[in-house]
Amino acid sequence: MEKLSLYQKAGQRLMVGFDGTCFNENLKFLIDTLYVGGIILFSRNIENPSQTKKLCFDIQEFAKKKKQPPLFIAIDQEGGEVTRLKEPFSIFPGNTYIKTTDQAKDFGVTTAKQLSETGINMNMAPVLDVPPKNFKSIMDKRVFGNDPDVTASLGNTIIDCFQKNHVFAVAKHFPGIGRTILDSHISMPYIDADFKALKTTDLIPFKKAIENKVCGIMLSHILYTELDKNLPASISFKIAKKLLRDKMGYEGLVITDDLDMGAIKENYTFKKTISCVFDAEIDIFLICHKGPNIKTAFDELKSLSKTSEKEKVEAPIRRILNLKKTLS
Repeated sequence: MEKLSLYQKAGQRLMVGFDGTCFNENLKFLIDTLYVGGIILFSRNIENPSQTKKLCFDIQEFAKKKKQPPLFIAIDQEGGEVTRLKEPFSIFPGNTYIKTTDQAKDFGVTTAKQLSETGINMNMAPVLDVPPKNFKSIMDKRVFGNDPDVTASLGNTIIDCFQKNHVFAVAKHFPGIGRTILDSHISMPYIDADFKALKTTDLIPFKKAIENKVCGIMLSHILYTELDKNLPASISFKIAKKLLRDKMGYEGLVITDDLDMGAIKENYTFKKTISCVFDAEIDIFLICHKGPNIKTAFDELKSLSKTSEKEKVEAPIRRILNLKKTLS
């Protein structure tokens, strides 16, 4: 902690996307100038296993050369319709096809080994959302089903398999987006369920994941009107800090969903978004697309860090670095 400059502390909280399939000038800028703490890969960055492995190796070697902490290299490898690593990687159907513990183990172990061998150390999975019965949810093709206890059980099996095989699991999308029919990539969904309703359904899998020491939890871009009538979960102090941290006792990494998504950019200025995420004491700001938003976030984080209480600045960095210690 003491060895990191203010600039490095700001950059460590950024996980960002980029264009290209090999190490390039953009990645050099992100790592050496903005000091980013994480990279997220998409299909646009992946050609085949050997290319992906070299890309991940080059990223980590450059960070090491520049005396930076190792990077989180993340991906969304849920199986089914959200699959970034295509053939010849092993391809699994989505959560809707996982019905037993053995199936969950097969997916978890195989996926974790493939990711780890390739140099990817974080998976934005499993999805722990629970749609109500007889409800047409936007998440229908990505969930384990309508039973929160089954979701918790299968989800925790996958979390165990990931984390025992050197891949950090990130459960999503807290506090649950099973109740929406709208796509937050495009617009802001609203959910009017109160805490009591969420506690008896949506929150059960996350509670069990927290007890299971899941490494990360991703917040949703949903506005839960009964929890915070002004801000969606991904930028909400009431949900990220008061509910997830204080009430539910979560001590791991908290990560926003992509701050480039329509639910956010259509409703808030980017500087406002960064300020809200910072105030909510969320650890990692996820920005999935190359562009000026990454530099804007870095500049805002520097500015906010200069004027904020020391513990508020350092607590997220401590959580990030403590997890990264296991990478070295």
